[in-house]
Parts: sequence; structure tokens; C-alpha cells
Amino acid sequence: MIRFLDAVSFLLTCAYGFVFFWILKTFLPLREKKALKLLALFLFLPLADMVIYSNDLANLLGVLLGFAAYLALHRGHPVQKLTALLVFYPPMIAVNYLMQDIGSRLFFWSTGAPDPDYGGWTDRLRLISTLFHTCSLLLRLLFWIFVWFFLKKYLTRISQSLTKRMWMIVDTLMLAPFVAIFTIIYFLPENALIVYPICAASIFSSFGCLYLAAYISKSLQTAYRARTLENKLSYYQEKIEDERRIRSIYHDMKNHLLVLEAQSAHSEAVEKSIRTLKNQMEVYETYYHTGNEFLDIIIRDKARAAKEKKIDFCAVIHFKDGSFLEPLDVSAIFGNALDNAIEASEKLPEDLRLITAKASRIRDMLVITVENNTTPDAFSEGNTSKEDAFLHGFGLTNIRNAVSKYDGECIFKQQDGRFVLKIVMPVP
Repeated sequence: MIRFLDAVSFLLTCAYGFVFFWILKTFLPLREKKALKLLALFLFLPLADMVIYSNDLANLLGVLLGFAAYLALHRGHPVQKLTALLVFYPPMIAVNYLMQDIGSRLFFWSTGAPDPDYGGWTDRLRLISTLFHTCSLLLRLLFWIFVWFFLKKYLTRISQSLTKRMWMIVDTLMLAPFVAIFTIIYFLPENALIVYPICAASIFSSFGCLYLAAYISKSLQTAYRARTLENKLSYYQEKIEDERRIRSIYHDMKNHLLVLEAQSAHSEAVEKSIRTLKNQMEVYETYYHTGNEFLDIIIRDKARAAKEKKIDFCAVIHFKDGSFLEPLDVSAIFGNALDNAIEASEKLPEDLRLITAKASRIRDMLVITVENNTTPDAFSEGNTSKEDAFLHGFGLTNIRNAVSKYDGECIFKQQDGRFVLKIVMPVP
């Protein structure tokens, strides 16, 4: 039976190490090579299972240095790796210490067993001791599984969006639990139970700090997105007024040019000026009429941007039934979708640059589709290729947030070199 429990304990230890390894990998990605990933896993398992006892300075420092050396296998700049060390070292030490110490105390309290150094242990006591040890390992595993499910979305958000200054703020906040857990275990008071609340506080502070950093980051990004969308709305509203003024004089200018062109006595320079003006005004001959004045401006603005970047742009949009959408949401959906498509198309050879936008009512649903050719690795929802990840990478998020207001659904799909965004919303 003891051998069976030992085998279970070994499996629980491996499972715990893997879960903790996965949490850390999510927070700070590993290097790309598979051999390094396997090496990192096997190096991390014994490191994570290390139990630090009272007044054990050698192991405290040994695990600290080992953890710091292990982080060299992860990607990221030194400030990020310092954050990982300050965040995960205290709870790792605290949980290992608590599980071991609590299990030991419960065993001696419930059995009245003598100190093993003095002998007197029976096979029954050894079996019970092994059972308590196995249960403590099970509780440790369950604790880290709970941590994973609670923190996984925050870990990803932090690793993708924090700036270097924010990382340094997190590091500063984490100094308190780091120093607390280090000193309380090394300078253990006479009453060892005083260590328990300090360990619990260190665990709570470490994970609470991660949650706080993710929350602040999300709040700042939400405020930035809202301000960006409002600026876009103001921009398009001004464009609408400009379009009205320009189109009011368009026909008169066209007639004047026709009169000048009909005159036979004018120089070659005048003819060239007439041709130039006509070419510049051709854009108004191909004006997009979507049934929504605000969307007309957005489509024409993006069509002009696509033309400048030598991208074939085609829009077939009947949006009269989309009047229930607020202008800000129209901008969020079409503006971001077409911006993303233009950005992806720029990376392709000119003969492959193509964007198609369609929108119409199909029965009781408003269906919007934007397609573009793209590189195989271009799509990464919630991420961005730009250097400043905190202030970019909101396009698909903004689209999803706008569509969700109307009980709609977004579908993102990349296949065979094409990226397809499809939006379906019920028409009230």
C-alpha cells in the first residue's frame, strides 16, 4: 500500500509541476525550439517541488538562483523575467511550505506519533504518514489548478499589453510579498503558526497584484479605445460636412470644365489643366451610395486609402436597413475591419492585394462580410505586430464589442491565404 501511495505521490508531483510550468509559460512564453521547451519542463519539475524548511537559507537562496537561471529559457526582456521571479517565487515557496507543514502537524496531532528520530514507528504509522503526505500533494495540485483557471485570461492579457514602465510598477509592488516570505521562513519565530498568515498574505498579494495589473491595463485600453473611436466619429462627421460642400459645387464645376473643353482656342497647358481637374474629380463619379450617409464617407475614405496603396477594393453594400446602428458602432465595425484588411494587404505583392466588402439584409438579419488576401500567420486575435502593443491591436476587439451590443455574432476565419470576417446581426 505504501508503494502504491508513493507512486500516486510521484504522479501528483509531476502533475503539479506541469500545471505550474504551464502557468509560468502562459505568463512568459518559452523560446521556440521544442528541445528547449522539453529541457525547461524537466528542469522545472524538481525546482517547483522543492520544500523550504524553517531557517533553511541555503535552499532559499538555491531555489531563488535556480528559478532565476531557469527563466533564461523564457522569452522577454529582463524586467519581465524579474516580474516572473517576484510574482511566482513567493507563492511557490509559501504553498510548498504550508502543505508540508500543515500535513505534518495534522499527522502528529491525530496519531500522537513520536519524533521519527527517536524510533518507535510502526508500519501503520508509516502508512498513515504516507497517506497524509499524498493528500497534501493532492491539495497542492488542486490549488494550482484553481490558480490556473482563475488567472489564465489575466496572464495572457498582461504578457501582451503591459509596457516596460507598467512591468516596473508590478515589480515594485511585488517586493513586499517577496521580502516577507523570504524573511519569515528564514527568521522563523518561536511560534511557527505565525508563518501561516504571512504565507497566505504573500500568496494573495502575488496573485492579487497580477489581477490588479490586468484590470488597470484593461481599463486604460478601454478608455483609449473609446477616445480613439470618438476621434474617428468626429473625423467622419467633419468629412460628411466637407462632402456636402464639395458636392454642392461639383456639377457647376463639371459644366464649367465642359465649356472650357469645347472651346477650340486654348493652349496645351489649358488642356492639361482641364484633364488634371477631371481626373481629380473622377472620384465623385464613383461615389459609394450605401444607404447610410455616414457609411458612405467611411467606404470612400478607405477606398481612397486602398487606391493609394495599390490595393484592389470592391464594395457592394446595401445598408439602408442598418440604420439602427449608432454612427460610432458603424465606424468601429467598418473602420476597423477595413483598416485591418488594408494593413494585411500592404504586406503582399501588388498582384495579390484585394479587399472585398459586402453588406445587405438577408431576411431578418443584417450580414456584413469583409474578405482580404493575407499572409499565413497574419491573424492573431487580441494581438498586434506593432511595437507598442498597449496602444494597438484593438481592431477585432472593437468590432466584437460593437456587434455584441446588438446581439450579433462575429466569425473570424483564415484559410487558403484569405482572411474572412463575417458579422451577423438581427434587424430590430
